[in-house]
Amino acid sequence: MKLLIVGLGSMGKRRARLVRQLRPDAALCGVDLAESRRAEAAALGVQGWAGLDEALAAGRYDAALVCTAPLTHAAIIGRLLDAGVPVFTELNLVPDGYDALTAKAAENGLPLFLSSTMLYRAETQYIKAQVAAFPKPVNYIYHIGQYLPDWHPWENYKNFFVGDARTGGVREIFGIDLPWLLDAFGPVSDVFARADKLSGLEIGYPDSYFVTLRHENGTKGLLAVDVVCPKAVRNFECFGEGLHLFWEGNPRALYRFDKAAGDKVAVNTYDTFEHDSRYSDNIVENAYVDELANFFAVLEGKEQPRWNFEKDRQALALIDRIEAAARQEDAHV
Repeated sequence: MKLLIVGLGSMGKRRARLVRQLRPDAALCGVDLAESRRAEAAALGVQGWAGLDEALAAGRYDAALVCTAPLTHAAIIGRLLDAGVPVFTELNLVPDGYDALTAKAAENGLPLFLSSTMLYRAETQYIKAQVAAFPKPVNYIYHIGQYLPDWHPWENYKNFFVGDARTGGVREIFGIDLPWLLDAFGPVSDVFARADKLSGLEIGYPDSYFVTLRHENGTKGLLAVDVVCPKAVRNFECFGEGLHLFWEGNPRALYRFDKAAGDKVAVNTYDTFEHDSRYSDNIVENAYVDELANFFAVLEGKEQPRWNFEKDRQALALIDRIEAAARQEDAHV
């Protein structure tokens, strides 16, 4: 297998490292304008090119992974599909080119795989299964936050995509977490949102949102999403009459309430898990591995992807609704 990784920043190098675990014999090539990034990737056995056209002219690829800034994805994906290359893409955060890209992939018979890593977390799948099996209504409360300058400590937050309002840090959190919430609780009918600026961060968008979602099945969810919290948090609680689940964002912190014991009891969803110390403890590598394994199985015609562009279009439309609802509420103040 020969793979092309477009974008050799932190995510591109992570994907390269994990591909090495899954497919040790894969030939890896990469594209990045920055010579320093190409040099870092070379240590992982990635042959580097400065430009996409140069890399495509050098040979054929079994697939490509697009790991660049979200606003660049549409053009890159289109170029790869034109070259006959199946595509795995990281979060897009905007629906640019969705109709044209999905049509082009279908016409050429090429897989077009969209990342949604939280769908591969064993904890979210456990929560989904518990809610599906529970015969009564439930609600949930979910706080996700992390201080924006800590996302990439090696570079200024204004110098990568979270500095742009269209792909800002809060929008990315919504883009990461809404897919699994929609998967577990179903489509959303009603939205109420308020947004604030709590910090001195030099960003052109609110840094804190409070959102109430009413799902079509009656479930209500309260989301608090921010890029202000000094300590990275992912605190989830789901409750109904006879069901109470707690998750603090990492595999060691998933619990259910056991009435007989009168206390929370731990739920173990992983035999072992891998964590990269450069990231928050609520980011585990297992989900990234499972996602890539799903992509390779899709290439081989053995599985279907858990997420796709049509589902993502709906999630992005929901983010737009949340942002619009917050602006509307602010206008009334």
